[in-house]
Amino acid sequence: MGRCTSWFAILAIAWSCQASALQTAPAAMQDILFAPAHNTIITQQSAPNAWGGERSGKEPTLSDRVVSYTIHADLDAARHAVTGKEHMTWRNRSDREVRSVYLHLYLNAFQNEGSTFFTERNVQTAHASSRGLAALKEGQWGWIRLQHVQQDGAALTWRFVHPDGGPETDQTVVRIDLAQPVPSAGTLVLDIDFVSQLPRVVARTGWWGDFNLVGQWFPKIGVLELAGERGATQVRWNVHEFHFNSEFFADFGLYDVNLTVPSDYTVGAVGQLRGTLAQKGGRTTYHFVQGDVHDFAWVAAKGYRTLDGTYAGPGSPKVAVRVIYPPEYEASAAPSLKANIDALGYFSKTLGAYPYDTLTVVVPPYNAVEAGGMEYPTFTTTEAYQYVEPDTWTQMASDIVNIHEFGHGYFYGILASNEFEEPMLDEGLNEFWDMRMLGERHEDYVLATPFTKWLGITPHLTGFEFERLGAMLRHPHDPLAQNSWDRMSSFSYFTVYTRASTALHDLEQRLGRPALEKAFRLYYQRWRFRHPSVADFRAALIDSSGDAKDVDAIFNPYVYGTGVMEDGISSIDSFEELPQAGVCWKDDKKTEVVAVDLERQIDREREDWKKAHPQAQPKESGPFAWHSTITLVRHGAPTPELLRVTFEDGTHEDVTWDDGRRWARFDFVKPSKAVSAELDPEGHNYLDYDRLNNSLTSRPNGAASRRWTADAAALLQTFYSLLVTL
Repeated sequence: MGRCTSWFAILAIAWSCQASALQTAPAAMQDILFAPAHNTIITQQSAPNAWGGERSGKEPTLSDRVVSYTIHADLDAARHAVTGKEHMTWRNRSDREVRSVYLHLYLNAFQNEGSTFFTERNVQTAHASSRGLAALKEGQWGWIRLQHVQQDGAALTWRFVHPDGGPETDQTVVRIDLAQPVPSAGTLVLDIDFVSQLPRVVARTGWWGDFNLVGQWFPKIGVLELAGERGATQVRWNVHEFHFNSEFFADFGLYDVNLTVPSDYTVGAVGQLRGTLAQKGGRTTYHFVQGDVHDFAWVAAKGYRTLDGTYAGPGSPKVAVRVIYPPEYEASAAPSLKANIDALGYFSKTLGAYPYDTLTVVVPPYNAVEAGGMEYPTFTTTEAYQYVEPDTWTQMASDIVNIHEFGHGYFYGILASNEFEEPMLDEGLNEFWDMRMLGERHEDYVLATPFTKWLGITPHLTGFEFERLGAMLRHPHDPLAQNSWDRMSSFSYFTVYTRASTALHDLEQRLGRPALEKAFRLYYQRWRFRHPSVADFRAALIDSSGDAKDVDAIFNPYVYGTGVMEDGISSIDSFEELPQAGVCWKDDKKTEVVAVDLERQIDREREDWKKAHPQAQPKESGPFAWHSTITLVRHGAPTPELLRVTFEDGTHEDVTWDDGRRWARFDFVKPSKAVSAELDPEGHNYLDYDRLNNSLTSRPNGAASRRWTADAAALLQTFYSLLVTL
């Protein structure tokens, strides 16, 4: 049953969960603290020697490998279960001995509704939809069980812990108490026997039918951070529970994995396939090896096909690209292959050469959509379409998902940011770079289906225009730099993608495209194969551009805060500068201008001007100048704005509003009056949540309403024509 139906059932499950933990004796007091569960926003940049310092490229390995895993895994395809033997070697980077280590058991998020994942899911999705909402039924739950853990032959004990204060029923983090402590710079070797039961696909991993996407499936050690790394002021374990909106964080290392599966299954995995396939008794063993990555995932599916291609570019090895797909979604294979090869070229050119030899892309089957749109190093999953038609939503959606998941290979994979605590550094930066790639490909978001295309209706939005629509600009609830779980809702978490992309778009408009791209390259060069923080990203932007003012104008209100941008035009007021009645003094002599006489003078000057300009058009002003005043109002964070004022004679003038005033007035004395005013006429400031008040005319303009009326009439006409043909 998916839900417990009585208090007896609830108590039974609780006792079962607790019994697993009670196999251990009380451990010694914790001497190394956990990374904080809340207030995780990092404002202090890391030390220069963090994670061993910047990689020069001359080291023997791409990363400073902290951990290595040798795993032998056997898939029971009927039960969707994996029996594994893991030999893990871990290096203590700290200056003190380590008596206990902590492992992630991510699959336990799916063993019952008492996990942190399911508990948060109920709250996070109460006001907004999200992925990961599948309801698990009897026989569809997933878990991971430690069977034996040994250190140099000595059996070890363990117990479940809750670093983030999650429910006692959560078992996604386990503490292993060591028989012998690991000295500073020493090495720990653990041998672990485990069984992993895949859930029916609910989020990122699982099975459906003969399809098995095996992710977060093995015991994985947490990250021991040192002082000066990602805001840490002392040695600490960064080992968060598996939260609903979070993803993952781990050390770089070497993975050497043997996978034994039924011989009629197609297999793909992180890394390179080594040696020849070993076959015995209808089962085949695949050997995959990959260094300088921080995770390992794989797929085993019956009856699947493959489509292969290659990428070759400066600085990269020849990359073997493979798409694994079910026959019913063959239409997705070729577009996925092309999009990933194109992304290899774009990211290699703009950030840095792709350093790995392989890239595997998996198209999930029908009813396993939650397995799509996920990333692991050198291994991604995409979305599936039976038809991929050009200039429709399907083509665009296929491209953007493939490009986005590949891009994670840089921002999540090579840069290895902490997706638990700083999802902006992965999802946000990646989304921004994806939109830039789409722009360079002149590929828009196409809001059309094959049917609307047949009707001749194919509305388009640029990538950044589409991002802006879902960026929650008017009422953001959480700073972009906030962690993944302390958020008001799943929709607020989603703005990590859209609002971050929009903010970076506006920063690029301020710094200029070449300067922003140069700054991203510095960030990548400085932090590849390390683990940067938001503060490190900010520092790279400033160090490269030299423009702390513009960088902080984005970071302070939007990355570190919940600021909004909202500037508008309040009014346009114009009047002729006519001679004035009253008394004037000059050389102690008084002169009085009488209103009646002044009116006659004005009339004479108008008549004289008309005689001198017999062909004058109505828009030509006459003998007197016009004084126009434009009033601007500000309801959000100060933002440099360009104001463009257009006058009746067709000329225009630009001025800049670049101060902290909440309102401002600009005056113009011209031969003709102002007829319109527009803020940000070139559309640089996408963070402005209400762009409708960015322009104003002195008289009503019905062009927009006429255009929409004409479009509606054309649509109705098309509909009537369709009815006639039936």
